Amino acid sequence: MRFKISNMTCGGCAEGVVDTVREVDPNAVVETNVEQREISVETKAADADTLDRALRDAGWKSERQAA
Repeated sequence: MRFKISNMTCGGCAEGVVDTVREVDPNAVVETNVEQREISVETKAADADTLDRALRDAGWKSERQAA
């Protein structure tokens, strides 16, 4: 799954985004690209809607991207 996180502007933000995803699935594999403001997530414990909602609830401006 890929998400655009428009307010992820630095490494600290990226860590916060990863922490948010790992609250949903501690075993998720998360790759961040701060320059592109995107993340990709590999998880078997959550669907895209659940992750999107968790990111938004944590204050991240999340937008699902096409695979």
